[in-house]
Amino acid sequence: MAGKAHEIEYEVRGDDMQFVEIILDPGETVVSEAGAMMFMDQGIEMQSVMGANKEGGLMGKLFSAGKRMLTGESLFLTTFTNQGQGKQRVGFAAPYPGKIIPMDLSQYGPMLCQKDSYLCSAMGIDVNIAFTKRFGAGLFGGEGFILQKLSGDGLSFVHAGGMIHYYDLAPGQQMRVDTGCLVAFQESVSYDIQMVGSIKTALFGGEGLFLAVVTGPGRVFLQSLPFSRLASRIYAAAPQTGGRRQGEGSILGGLGNLLDGDGL
Repeated sequence: MAGKAHEIEYEVRGDDMQFVEIILDPGETVVSEAGAMMFMDQGIEMQSVMGANKEGGLMGKLFSAGKRMLTGESLFLTTFTNQGQGKQRVGFAAPYPGKIIPMDLSQYGPMLCQKDSYLCSAMGIDVNIAFTKRFGAGLFGGEGFILQKLSGDGLSFVHAGGMIHYYDLAPGQQMRVDTGCLVAFQESVSYDIQMVGSIKTALFGGEGLFLAVVTGPGRVFLQSLPFSRLASRIYAAAPQTGGRRQGEGSILGGLGNLLDGDGL
């Protein structure tokens, strides 16, 4: 995707279940993950493309698609182009409760993100992968050895769970973060993994064995509710897996489970 990214307009709508509405001028294109589209106007033409690039030869597309497979994403991205008259709209919805983060890469430069956080971007943004620089960070980082790398000079949109906050780290300033809460950071920020205190703290502290250590300079985005944490709580509470009314304050206990059909 060489050249200047398309200059798209947008509006993020909603509160806890957000979607981003992209407004395209004639000929403009936005790219998204497969299955992220919520709605589109009549003048929008949708097309699936292999890998992260619409242009390039077959080998380049196959190589790009293969790299996306390493992150667990679909082989294909979807492009939405305004082929109609005047401005046309297309919307992309977040996959679970949280916030959508607009990132202007002309200001941030390349951004490294969790592998499943990318939602959509203007045509001209390169959606690629990046290996963590340190083997320990990749082996014990909790989010895998591979991160997504977004680069270019236009808008990209990332989704994260719960509440989103960012910190601007000064050169040499460090922050220790739960590995699942780290959403995205500028390429200038270094990323490593550190074991949590003592063995006792690691085993019984409930925070896992490792924390991510990010060192400035640069901006770091954090999420308050990683999807993995939400999913594990839902799974643990499901009756099919043995979950019960833990934490619900029910005075009925097992009788309540029986009365509402949850079983004995």
